[in-house]
Amino acid sequence: MSELKNDRFLKALLRQPVDRTPVWMMRQAGRYLPEYRATRERAGDFLSLCKNADLACEVTLQPLERYALDAAILFSDILTIPDAMGLGLYFEAGEGPRFKKVIRTAADVQSLTVLNTAADLDYVLNAVKTIRRELNGRVPLIGFSGSPWTLATYMIEGGSSKEFRYSKGMLYSDPQTLHALLDILADSVIDYLNAQIQAGAQAVQIFDTWGGALAHDAYLEFSLQYMQKIVAGLIRSHEGREVPVILFTKGAGQWLSAMADTGADALGLDWTTDLSQARQQVGHKVALQGNMDPAVLYGSKEKIHHEVSRILAAYGSGSGHVFNLGHGIQQFVDPDHAKAFIDAVVELSPQYHV
Repeated sequence: MSELKNDRFLKALLRQPVDRTPVWMMRQAGRYLPEYRATRERAGDFLSLCKNADLACEVTLQPLERYALDAAILFSDILTIPDAMGLGLYFEAGEGPRFKKVIRTAADVQSLTVLNTAADLDYVLNAVKTIRRELNGRVPLIGFSGSPWTLATYMIEGGSSKEFRYSKGMLYSDPQTLHALLDILADSVIDYLNAQIQAGAQAVQIFDTWGGALAHDAYLEFSLQYMQKIVAGLIRSHEGREVPVILFTKGAGQWLSAMADTGADALGLDWTTDLSQARQQVGHKVALQGNMDPAVLYGSKEKIHHEVSRILAAYGSGSGHVFNLGHGIQQFVDPDHAKAFIDAVVELSPQYHV
């Protein structure tokens, strides 16, 4: 593997000094970019794009050609794990991801086995290796997975949900079965992320998209407990470097202290959390990533500049902040507005690292 030329992202996650605040965007390789849409058209469909290492590499690198980003993130999907477990992932036009098979009973859970990434998701590892080679040390590569709770909701509901009828129903009526499923998923995520690290990922993020839908104690028992198990099971040093771990639960402002005690290196924040308060609360334990509302990118370039300035000031001086959106960039954003956001971080952040 080539020597890393820009490591400010990794340094910031470990709260080491940097020259400016590093920046990347969740979902930075995506539908808002015309070049991404063209590559996806060539691939035929989303899953074919994910499974073609060369095309997955191509779209991973596309935003780096446009923007002064400090990290690349593997182009894949959080639902690769349940798909590899035999649930039959497909995408319904206008409805998002769906599964042909759902997990609703103890017998369904008992039919599942822990993921063997090398055998079942070799296409993801091929993509990681290809991207690392083509990056040639330009910036670090982030690997990722969905959290056990978030993966479980899709597996139980059969796709996206707003009510979580079946998954929350299982939580309250048959918690033992849900715990058994979450345990299998936690072990699978450990295997999956460790395989990504061994293939070349230099940091990893756990996406807990739906943890914020849980009641307070339920989050600790059914989401955070399993993310803590994952953190404890991960490879934390590879290629002579520490491999930082980021936990991101959307809507998790009330759980930051508990999240900071998991052993993770950084916490992702959505836009509902005050960054200055979060730093006062947990910034002595972990780095913080975030947390601009993605919808700000629909505003004027002046408004984007103002919001970047406000968020940088809210965090204040010193390392330990990775600038990001509070969730993924949305498909209808003007790519020039994304550039205005990235450029503002590059322009305004050095003053906080003197």
